[in-house]
Amino acid sequence: YAITAAMEAVVSTQSTGELIELGGDWDRRNRLKVYTGFYAMSIRNFKDAASNFLDTVSTFTSYELMSYHTFIKYAITAAMLTLDRKELTEKVVEGADINEVLHDIPLFRRYIDSLYHAQYTEFFAALAEIEYFLKKDRMLAKHATFYVREMRVRSYSQLLESYSNLTVNYMANSFGVSEAFIDKELSRFIATGALNAKIDKVGGIVQANKPDRKNAQYQAVIKQGDLLLNRIQKLSRVITI
Repeated sequence: YAITAAMEAVVSTQSTGELIELGGDWDRRNRLKVYTGFYAMSIRNFKDAASNFLDTVSTFTSYELMSYHTFIKYAITAAMLTLDRKELTEKVVEGADINEVLHDIPLFRRYIDSLYHAQYTEFFAALAEIEYFLKKDRMLAKHATFYVREMRVRSYSQLLESYSNLTVNYMANSFGVSEAFIDKELSRFIATGALNAKIDKVGGIVQANKPDRKNAQYQAVIKQGDLLLNRIQKLSRVITI
């Protein structure tokens, strides 16, 4: 906690980053990114953590803070939660520097591959081991429950994106759990708005409520058109005057 507090004082000082950008050398800029990412993870800002860590995968030198293997574990942990599939493919799945380390940390390879290739039973097994890793980590232990819950939501969402309807039985078999477990999990996540779906209890069907992207784009165009017309009308009044 003392380390986290010290880093907060450093990374939250705006002038620190500005001074390093102006006169700092390459190594100091990279170290600041690692420290910023580390601090971001400590306050559950996994998005910023992933961004800063992935920017420094090939230039990591902050061995006074952690080993390179630990750094890669942190980078993968944050990236799996926050990156979309395209970014995950480019920066993690096909990332040369990360792949060089994965043979030394097979759990994280299984974690990545199982979700990426929709092997959900294997993913749940890997996630259970990741949870153990998180709970043993001095910085991530307090975020373990949150992280595991969000990764479950992500895996459910990924499966539901491919179908309009699924049976509860199919989902249970896909994840290697009981129907009662899936029903309870989905009901909880749907109720909190974490999952965009609904369950037909009578038919045992999970219906995915996919967003209507075309309609959303149409509404956005209409809104922009209205704004443009308003500006033209105001401009015409000025010109008339």
